[in-house]
Amino acid sequence: MTDVFLVYKLCEGILNILEKDTKTSCQVACLEALRILSRDKKVLVPVTTKRNMQILMKLARLDTVEDPLERVSEFPVIVEALKCLCNIIFNSSVAQKLSLELNLAAMLCNLLQKCKDRQLVDDIKCFDLRLLFLLSLLHTDIRAQLRQELQGVQVLTQALESSLSVRWTEEYKAAEDRDRPPLSLQETDCAIEALKALFNVTLDSWNVHSKNESHQFRYMAAILRHCLLTTGPTEEKTEELHSNAINLLSNVPVSCLDVLINPSSQEETDIKYNGMNMGAIQILLDFMEKRIDKGSSYREGLTPVLSLLTECCRTHRNIRKFIKAQVLPPLRDVSNRPEVGTTVRNKLVRLMTHVDLGVKQIAAEFLFVLCKERVDSLLKYTGYGNAAGLLAARGLLAGGRGDHWYSDDEDTDTEEYKSAKPNINLITGHLEEPMPNPMDEMTEEQKEYEAMKLVNMFDKLSRDELIKPMGVRPDGTMAPLEEAVSQYHTSKQESSDSD
Repeated sequence: MTDVFLVYKLCEGILNILEKDTKTSCQVACLEALRILSRDKKVLVPVTTKRNMQILMKLARLDTVEDPLERVSEFPVIVEALKCLCNIIFNSSVAQKLSLELNLAAMLCNLLQKCKDRQLVDDIKCFDLRLLFLLSLLHTDIRAQLRQELQGVQVLTQALESSLSVRWTEEYKAAEDRDRPPLSLQETDCAIEALKALFNVTLDSWNVHSKNESHQFRYMAAILRHCLLTTGPTEEKTEELHSNAINLLSNVPVSCLDVLINPSSQEETDIKYNGMNMGAIQILLDFMEKRIDKGSSYREGLTPVLSLLTECCRTHRNIRKFIKAQVLPPLRDVSNRPEVGTTVRNKLVRLMTHVDLGVKQIAAEFLFVLCKERVDSLLKYTGYGNAAGLLAARGLLAGGRGDHWYSDDEDTDTEEYKSAKPNINLITGHLEEPMPNPMDEMTEEQKEYEAMKLVNMFDKLSRDELIKPMGVRPDGTMAPLEEAVSQYHTSKQESSDSD
């Protein structure tokens, strides 16, 4: 207790010094010490007051609306003050409430505007964006304030555009320069912080009601396409940048994602389909496969990109056809089970029986959408055993197709698949050599004995409630066997009566 009290007094002493007009070097040293101390939640309880927050906000130049960022010598003080505010707000619920009272979000947006088109302000911009991310994450009222009052989506989008140095060739289309060097570490960090803040501010933005909102999200999607085609200073930073871009794309209304596939010109990427530039979609596919190959953290790392690709395929025909050509190419060799192998299809089919319910559902949904939600097409690529979970959940065990409408273009089977089709096991989805029938050499009495033995075993398991016999209702959903049989007879009788 004595140690905590001493540290508290130390923090108070530092803040008293910072309140006075001292030298820049002294301010930086005091702020560095306070930043380290502010990592301890116990210290923050007495230190987090309105007065102390205002001291730090003044040092971060958040209290001056008109004063431009001209004195470069003050930049280290601004950066350290923003770092302290990041620690304090992250660790203190009191500070989070004071932030709303002190209108901190509006001041941060103003500082961000001051950083626009200025040199040597990357660190200020980065920690300004990080603080906006923390506020929008930890306080729902501030998130709403940013979205509705402060034009947060527009301000943050402009900050992202500036970090990526986007050059426009036409509306919603950024210039592509294959020889452009990777982003610097500071530029990458600024872009990542802007992406994270935008993700929070654009949550629940699926419903776009106005033309202005639609333009804003298309503009954002065009920047995110450029972001996907951009690399960072290291492979790890590039993956982090792309991961946050994908998370944000998941918040963009799916109707605005058509800008991901602009018409392609001769000098652009070689990745084309139907005259459309598919470079960004290919990066999404490569990212998905890389996350599958990691073999861990599927829910956090894989489901966002799978969900995004699923919605893109469901809504945009060219994207679906391009992805299907890569993930589910025409079948030729069906000698192995669908889940065995190293292709993207094999990896996704393996995920259909993953232990994590959310992962297996989105993997199955993705493949189902690629098959235009047709059961017969899905079973061709996955086998009935792998698809049973999805079909049961969708009430399609009896066959049919999903609710969404797709174009009527038909898939064409290869000659190899057509010749192998009669011998394909529908459950496992692969070619099996004809097996000898073990009952061929049995007498009728032996067959009857084995059949009754099997019936008795099932009866015992059922009476002991270890299993529950199920059947398929006329609508394709599962039900207890007695109920399913009853509904089937009722449906059949009604059908014959109508005839």
